[in-house]
Amino acid sequence: MFENLRPLGNRVLIKRVKNEEKTVSGLYIPDSAQEKAQQGAVLAVGPGNRDTAGNAIPMQVKSGDMIYFGKYSGTEAGDDYLILREDEILGVIEKV
Repeated sequence: MFENLRPLGNRVLIKRVKNEEKTVSGLYIPDSAQEKAQQGAVLAVGPGNRDTAGNAIPMQVKSGDMIYFGKYSGTEAGDDYLILREDEILGVIEKV
């Protein structure tokens, strides 16, 4: 359902990336003890905001970007989806 959502303004729809279920030492972490991921893939972006003169301000992220966001950012949209403003994004994870 959320894959067909088109965000408005400077909002971004992301899908959370699952955290590792196993620690470095090999122990498995149960779902109830795991924190929600702070990384996600951008699925859709809005058109962006406008400045006081009415000029469009382009978005800095695009569909397909991997991003890192704050722990309490955005609005939950289902279990794995989140809608947040572009200014709540802390950074884009570059592919190496």
